[in-house]
Amino acid sequence: MELSTSAELSERLVKPNCFLNDGAFDWLYPERIQQLSRRHWTPIGVAKKSAQFLANEPGKRILDIGSGIGKFCLVGGHYNPHATFYGIEQREELHQLAEDARDITGKFNVEFIHGNFTHLDMDNYDNFYFYNAFFENLDHQDRIDHQIAYSPSLYVYYCKYFYRVLDAKPSGTRLVTFHSLGDEVPPAYHLVESSIDTLLKFWIKK
Repeated sequence: MELSTSAELSERLVKPNCFLNDGAFDWLYPERIQQLSRRHWTPIGVAKKSAQFLANEPGKRILDIGSGIGKFCLVGGHYNPHATFYGIEQREELHQLAEDARDITGKFNVEFIHGNFTHLDMDNYDNFYFYNAFFENLDHQDRIDHQIAYSPSLYVYYCKYFYRVLDAKPSGTRLVTFHSLGDEVPPAYHLVESSIDTLLKFWIKK
C-alpha cells in the first residue's frame, strides 16, 4: 500500500475539521490574517445560519459582497452543497487566499471573483450576504489594510449602488446583513428575523 505524503494527510485532516469552530478555520490562513478574524471575518455560527436562510431552494446562487478571505462562502458551501456561493473581493491578496482555502477544503460549489462588485452582472445572483464591506470608508481606526481607496463619498456611492441592485431584484429575493447601518436596504425588503443584538438581520423582498 502506498503511503500518503504529509501534505496529502494534512489536506485530508483539514477538510472536515476546519469547519468545527472559528479557531480551527483560522488555521487555513497566515498568522496576520488570523489576527484579523474576530473583527473582519464572519463567525462560523453566523455564516451557517445566514447561508441556510439564503440557500432556501436547490440551485440558488448566493453572492457575498466584500468576501475577504472567503469564510462565509466556504462555510456556506460546506453546509449547503445544493447551492452555489460566490464571493467578490477587491484585494488581490485576500482573493488569492480565499481561492487557496477553497482548493484545500475542496468546496467546488464556491467561486471567488477578484474585482469591484459594481462591475458584476447582478442578474447572475439570486440572494445576497452583506457583512458591511462599505464601512471601512467611514472607519479610520480598524481597516484591513491600505491597499484600496477609502472615502465617505465611496461609502455613499456603494450603498446607493447596492440599494438600486436590491430594489431591482424580484419579489422573494433574500438578503442577510451583518453589522449593517441599513443604508443599502430598500423599504421593499421585509425584516423576517434578527439576532437578539440586532447585528444580524434576515430580509425577504415583498
